[in-house]
Amino acid sequence: MKGIILAGGKGTRLYPLTKVTNKHLLPVGKEPMIFNPIKQLISSGITDILVVTSTQHMGAVVNLLGSGKKFGCSFTYKVQEEAGGIAQALALAENFAKGEKIVVILGDNISTTSIKPNVDRFVNQKCGARVLLKKVGDPERYGVAAIDEKKVIQIEEKPNSPKSDYAVIGYYMYDSQVFNFIREINPSDRGEMEISSVNNLYIEKGQLEYDILEGSWTDAGTFESLKFANEIVLETNNQLKNSN
Repeated sequence: MKGIILAGGKGTRLYPLTKVTNKHLLPVGKEPMIFNPIKQLISSGITDILVVTSTQHMGAVVNLLGSGKKFGCSFTYKVQEEAGGIAQALALAENFAKGEKIVVILGDNISTTSIKPNVDRFVNQKCGARVLLKKVGDPERYGVAAIDEKKVIQIEEKPNSPKSDYAVIGYYMYDSQVFNFIREINPSDRGEMEISSVNNLYIEKGQLEYDILEGSWTDAGTFESLKFANEIVLETNNQLKNSN
């Protein structure tokens, strides 16, 4: 099992902070934002980690993280030369994955409870994918899941009229099919390769499972959510709690 942290993008919603640094290096509590997804992967027993970031920020990211020795893991780095969506960034990880299952975390997703139980369930899943959901007050900002008791029925990207208030958040688990699915999809109306399109291909095959994430969570991509991210991690001193 390998881990992938997607830490590219321009962070335009956090200007002018992101004029001088990568969004994922901004402080959240007592640490840079990217430390939280790193801790999530390591807490799940994943120590072979690829970090994907932009050309202009690669130097700063490598300078911060190094080889991974101080975290007890091993980092590999890949440059995303243009921002073309989550699926486009994930496609860069195909050679790194080498056919193994992968756990993908968006670098601005901050949570307080370890995802290890969810990863363990994915390990025992014969094939397919697993996503994590969270009930949110503004589902129109996310990929929104229509669900029944066992399965995700459909995922709609940033809908005007959401079918539920369960957002598909930035923790994704995939088998090796994911890279073939990425090759099958086309850019959305926004001009991006949407990860929701990939997830919907898994749904069509009946291979997408889901869990509801425990604990507090936010994506720290706006000033409001960055403030909330600081609040929740300071409550736990930047440590992850074990899930029940």
